[in-house]
Amino acid sequence: MTARSLARPRRGTIHPLIVRLCHWINAVAMIVMILSGWAIHNADPIAPFLFPDRITLGGGLIGGLQWHFAAMWLLFVNGILYLAYGFASGRFARKLRPISLRDAVVDGLAALRGRLGHADLSVYNGVQRLLYAGVIALGVLVVASGLSIWKPVQFGWLTWLFGDFDVARIVHFAAMSGIVLFLLVHVAMSLLVPRSLLAMIRGA
Repeated sequence: MTARSLARPRRGTIHPLIVRLCHWINAVAMIVMILSGWAIHNADPIAPFLFPDRITLGGGLIGGLQWHFAAMWLLFVNGILYLAYGFASGRFARKLRPISLRDAVVDGLAALRGRLGHADLSVYNGVQRLLYAGVIALGVLVVASGLSIWKPVQFGWLTWLFGDFDVARIVHFAAMSGIVLFLLVHVAMSLLVPRSLLAMIRGA
């Protein structure tokens, strides 16, 4: 199987193979990073609460950091591949534009009333366009803030852009929280529209 066959979708394919691979790799890496990040947070809390140990990964600070750094590289490389394909192939332009808050509100209200159609899964509605573009932005933000608190000396200019080390930690935590909220909505919508989940497994 060539790189070209990975990137070129078959006729009738909603999600080409490279998108599906990136999606599932990203899902695993992101879950590992979130759960290990919660273990790191518990060792030095930035919020006025702790996460239950049973939903953290690593068993403490050292284990949490090991899992976090391992998943970090997987997420980083996979994210670069996904972004490169999305921009180079024009997929982002086709799928995510135009982004309109008004369309998102209208389609969101229609979804709540059970009147939002899903006949053509290849076309994203206003809510999907806003959420998918938003989570990509959050992903970039969480990586940038993560680098600034991982290597505050080497990436001193990046830490400075966030204000300082402590602000970067707050931004990192907030971006992570936004991604968790996205995942909850994303999974709920996938369960409500099982065809969308099958499309991300089979491609169509």
